[in-house]
Amino acid sequence: MTMDGDWLQAAFGALPARSQRMIEDRALGKTLGSIGQEHDVTRERVRQLLLKAQEQLCASADVFVDDWRDRLTTLTERSAVPQSEVAAVLGVRDQIGVGSLVEAVGAEHPLTWAGRLRGWWTRSPGALEVLLRRGMEEAPLRGEDVAVTFAAAGVPDEVPLLDLLGHPDSPLVPGFEGTWLRRRARGRDAAYLFLLANGEPCRAEELLTPTGIRRKPAVAEALRRDERFVQLRLEGKWALAEWPHLNITPYPNAMEAFVAVLTELGPLPKDALFVKVGERYPVTLWRLHQCLLDDRVGITEDGLIELVARGATPIEESEPVQPARMAVDPAGNVFGVRLTVDKDVLRGSGVVVSSWLTWQLGMRQAPMARTFSIAGHPTPIVLKRATSAAQISSLRVLAKKNGMVGGCEFVLFLRTDDSTARIEHACARHTCPAMSEPSRIEGGA
Repeated sequence: MTMDGDWLQAAFGALPARSQRMIEDRALGKTLGSIGQEHDVTRERVRQLLLKAQEQLCASADVFVDDWRDRLTTLTERSAVPQSEVAAVLGVRDQIGVGSLVEAVGAEHPLTWAGRLRGWWTRSPGALEVLLRRGMEEAPLRGEDVAVTFAAAGVPDEVPLLDLLGHPDSPLVPGFEGTWLRRRARGRDAAYLFLLANGEPCRAEELLTPTGIRRKPAVAEALRRDERFVQLRLEGKWALAEWPHLNITPYPNAMEAFVAVLTELGPLPKDALFVKVGERYPVTLWRLHQCLLDDRVGITEDGLIELVARGATPIEESEPVQPARMAVDPAGNVFGVRLTVDKDVLRGSGVVVSSWLTWQLGMRQAPMARTFSIAGHPTPIVLKRATSAAQISSLRVLAKKNGMVGGCEFVLFLRTDDSTARIEHACARHTCPAMSEPSRIEGGA
């Protein structure tokens, strides 16, 4: 019988209605005791009814699927198998009854720090968490490295990694720009990834926002206790101990090394330029690509990278993908950015946004800035485009003025024809955090 004539659906439908409900409740994670209370029977009676129903489903499987026990036994030797894959082996649609059959070969839901991973099966319930913790050993992680890191550790591709990582009992916590940090070292891990991406030493105060640490002395003390960091005594800046160019490079940052190479060697192909800059100032490939957006750097007619001062055409970044939380009206005049009042907003930090916004506003090189006035507010909103990111100036006062607290949603509207801005509180009234925590924004200052 094929999926069009689903034998398991028919077999499940032939079970007594009470047995069907018990199987469904069990699949939701309810205990035998709680199911017994709902049906006014003992825990042992629930177990007996579930076992009898399982035997009936297994008898149907014996009729329709050859060697199904052996096939499921082999399949569930893996650390985690999605139930849809079990259903495919049985030749049926993914449904509640699949669980009863895979349990018959000794499989159960994999264990994780977030509890049982429902919808997945294995005969080695502890194996998945071992693989997950193996991936954890590579933390801290950039967002783009998460999937590759855990795949290399052996975690199956379809496992809901982000749900597991975001669980309150996860050893990792989310950081800036999609990073994942060790819970017990989140500040130092954030500093490490920020420096790695930035590619050049930073002062302690520049690390306040990415680390979430409130005071400059606390940043310095945290980094001083971590062997991954060193302080450059003459400048007072913090750097990564793994950088080989420390104390020997004459360049204060990657961009100055970039310009120096072009000044001395003239126009170069992009790959050759990156090699030469890397020899003088080792930095990530991501940072080198960002340097191409600097307003001092351009491209010649024959595709070489050269200085704008020597006739090269400035390089504009290609159009980024439009984020789901940004929109523009059909006339291209009013842009809307949906934001959340998070810790950065509460602290009064600048808000990093997608460069899609600055690209649409014609800010396709760096550094560039544009201001937007807001009625009744003396300080304009400033949108900046640097080589590394786009950022909106602090919105804390405006959020407070509009009665918002941590967790509130709001939309920032930017009007291009008259360079004005306004914000609107976007929470639904019945779910708005401000309705239950009216003083929270003062506490986050």
